[in-house]
Amino acid sequence: MLIKDLKVGEEVTAFYLVKAKNVKTSSANKPYIDFTLQDISGEVNAKLWDAKGDVETIYNPGEVVKVQASVTQWQSTVQLKIIKIRGTMEEDEVDYSQFIPTAPIEAQIMYDEIISFIGKMESDEVRKLVLTIVQSFETKLMYYPAAKSNHHAIKSGLLYHILRMLRSADALCDIYKNVNRDLVFAGVILHDIEKINEMNATEVGVVDDYSMEGQLLGHIIMGIKRIDRVAEELGVDKELSLLIQHMILSHHYEPEFGSPKKPLIPEGELLHYLDMVDARMYDMNKALKDMDDEKFTDPVFVLDRRRLYRSRYGREE
Repeated sequence: MLIKDLKVGEEVTAFYLVKAKNVKTSSANKPYIDFTLQDISGEVNAKLWDAKGDVETIYNPGEVVKVQASVTQWQSTVQLKIIKIRGTMEEDEVDYSQFIPTAPIEAQIMYDEIISFIGKMESDEVRKLVLTIVQSFETKLMYYPAAKSNHHAIKSGLLYHILRMLRSADALCDIYKNVNRDLVFAGVILHDIEKINEMNATEVGVVDDYSMEGQLLGHIIMGIKRIDRVAEELGVDKELSLLIQHMILSHHYEPEFGSPKKPLIPEGELLHYLDMVDARMYDMNKALKDMDDEKFTDPVFVLDRRRLYRSRYGREE
């Protein structure tokens, strides 16, 4: 049974992928495991009460498990109460494609198109800087998500996010003639690149945790450090390097979201809104894609708990 089809009050036996796992202690001072399980249709929270054995090492993110569970509800959200759980066996013939939401475009095709955008850059220095950094991440870019749980948290999601932003940027640069296309492309390609080192992801595109550097610094500061170092190694003009660093620094726009400065150049302003538009469109499409026409969704947390409306005029991605 797909997660999107779970009904409160029923019992389900199915295979799901462990997306996240937290070992906690109940009010009775007994360990239990709080899971986020997923399949290609969505995610669900699940609880394994009175967990036994070495709870720290069993059923880790990236593994597929078979569960028997009752479907319950907590704070208006579907939840699973696990009755039985086990790992997979060879005879289960698990097909990982049924559990891993993946970008709708093949990773190699997306990567090649991004490289073609880099090739359009007029500045040899910017082109060389961006290409050097991107090529250093080529292997992990093929499967890395853009987030642990929010927008583009899918296999190859980071490539997908970058590519859609680049396509939008290319069109907008034709309209706003005052912006430097090379800088906009550079900002788009590099703004989230250090998420690859901020998060620890498996080759199936599941993030199990944040790295130490990711927790202490975050991808924005990590990105600035990399750009500064690589630009110096390549002999890139100092002002060009600083402008690209500033775009990365300011793309979250507000201090509470990790940006100590707002954009001070048009290219940085455009980068921020390109990022916001793509994230919002992704989250809206995700919330609406399985809805019936003329219905409202449940409150969507990442969209300020808005209840979106699926009109009969809407289109799926």
